Amino acid sequence: MQSNDARMLLHTAGPTAAVGVIAVAAAAALAGGKGALGAVFGTAVVILFMGIGIVVLQNTGRKYPQLFQAMGLMLYTTQLLLLFVFVAAFKNTTLFDHKAFAASLVAATLVWVAAQARAHMKAKILYVDPEQSGRSEPGARGSAA
Repeated sequence: MQSNDARMLLHTAGPTAAVGVIAVAAAAALAGGKGALGAVFGTAVVILFMGIGIVVLQNTGRKYPQLFQAMGLMLYTTQLLLLFVFVAAFKNTTLFDHKAFAASLVAATLVWVAAQARAHMKAKILYVDPEQSGRSEPGARGSAA
């Protein structure tokens, strides 16, 4: 993983984890221990899914730049569908409060997407490869004499 990829992951996971802490505190106050456990689980699922997604997307962009946009759209669609599957799968669970789980999942997903958009806007990523220093200028094919 390159340093800009790690920075992107840090700038998206950090705010998401902070919102997760707030969600855990709010769920604990409103629904008790089961609510806090649901909020922890919801936040962890988002950080795990989205973190894996950003790593996969960065690797795809590096290896197959022509597939980057299509892969991004497919990846985000798949992630959202998987998050809906998780909400549906744990709808009637007694392990934790499913409302706290769903609320933290939605909040963490929104914060992740917003933080990722902000991190991309702030990143100084070259969209054109700079010329190598050893190459000659365009048009300078021979000696000037």
